Amino acid sequence: MASTSSGSFDDSPASTAPSETSSETETAGVTGAAHAPEKSPDDTSKLRMFLGILRKFIGVADIASVRFSLPAQLLEPTPNLEYWNYLDQPNTFIAIGDSNDELERMLEVLRFWFTKDLKYVKGKPCKPYNSALGEFFRCNWDVEDNAPAISAIKAASMNGSAASSIKAGKHTPTGSRHASSSSIPKITNLEAAATPKSGKKVKVSYLTEQTSHHPPVSAFFVDCPEKGLTARGFDQLSAKFTGTSIKITPGEHNLGIFITLAKRDNETYQLTHPAAHLGGLLRGSLSVIVGERCNVTCEKTKIKTILQYMEEGWLGKTQNKVEGVVFRYDPEQDDKVRIRDVPEKDVLARISGTWKDKIFFSMGAKSDQLIPLIDLAPLSVPPKVLPPTAQQLSNESLRFWSGVTDAITARQFSRATTLKQELEERQRAKAKEREERGVEWQPRFFVGAVTPLGKPELTDEGKQVLKGLQEGKWELKESEVLGA
Repeated sequence: MASTSSGSFDDSPASTAPSETSSETETAGVTGAAHAPEKSPDDTSKLRMFLGILRKFIGVADIASVRFSLPAQLLEPTPNLEYWNYLDQPNTFIAIGDSNDELERMLEVLRFWFTKDLKYVKGKPCKPYNSALGEFFRCNWDVEDNAPAISAIKAASMNGSAASSIKAGKHTPTGSRHASSSSIPKITNLEAAATPKSGKKVKVSYLTEQTSHHPPVSAFFVDCPEKGLTARGFDQLSAKFTGTSIKITPGEHNLGIFITLAKRDNETYQLTHPAAHLGGLLRGSLSVIVGERCNVTCEKTKIKTILQYMEEGWLGKTQNKVEGVVFRYDPEQDDKVRIRDVPEKDVLARISGTWKDKIFFSMGAKSDQLIPLIDLAPLSVPPKVLPPTAQQLSNESLRFWSGVTDAITARQFSRATTLKQELEERQRAKAKEREERGVEWQPRFFVGAVTPLGKPELTDEGKQVLKGLQEGKWELKESEVLGA
């Protein structure tokens, strides 16, 4: 599912930004005078306002590239770079590569795939802040390594065991910023499974930076040295308003998520994004519908998965169903794009279920035995471990937007809109200054704004930031050049 570096249409628990007054607020010239809270618009009023703005863009090929500014009362008080990370269930990520069997490793990747956007399943659509050029976000997760082995799931299912038991652990209260072992939802092993994992804590680190403003693109890098896992990619979307819904597709630089398994001879998986539709604008009840196809491919093992998302049934009711086929393919002649194109002799497994509930797999081309891969219903999005407020830089997401966030949280929407517009104007002024001096923007943590292969490379500073995150070191010098 494609995410966006210019904003998203999904929801998770609202951010609790730093309470200290940010330097951006002072720069914007906003005084400490009291601002009376305003009446919060209800969801219907928000939708009506949002729809009125969108109608101006009927016929525009890509509204995501227009970068129009929304009033603060329509925004979720969450920076976009914090919101998007693909690790809504990080314990499924660190389980990738555990199996010695190449088919099971593909199934481990697919289990991660169906949990990476848990916010789509659990939340209602919303709009975070647009990211500013040079803005960045970093965090950790301390994750329990407790996802059941695929081999154990298969064995238990073959032996007639009960379905997979997937339980949520003790939840941290909404707004908490520090994860503990008990706050990460747990995926426990099957009752009849073999020796369970130790459940030891594993650290996952994340760094993302807005590398381009026109078009809006951000680069991200996920690092888990203990398990030999990395993930990287560019986030960019294309969005078109049809008059009744918004169709969201990956932008030209968004070639998917690239996961590399260092302990498996650098086995790499490319996960492309399907299309999504934001519907219900006219009914006043927003919903996200996933449609079309996406692929997961591994050239080294020559195994590929095609996933087909079903949009609506014959009565127009959303199904949220997904079907898939896992098969042997020839990377030099990758011409199978639909499930029905795959010969039965090449089929290794099939996927079925609903992406908002339960996903199953079956072995071979014709097996009727459905084996549970993941149950999403009991899971929740875990909190992140964030840098202390005092050690966040001026262009770090939470601090950069803290004045706007504080104002929205206090329901001071006029003030929040003013602060947001001043930040946006400051970005435009700096862009004009660079243009006049003939200076091209260079990201700090990634090499170049984009790459033709969709795989961002870290600069030396980017590598040091991730190393520091693994060591729990948050100190970082201020950026010498700011984009906003």
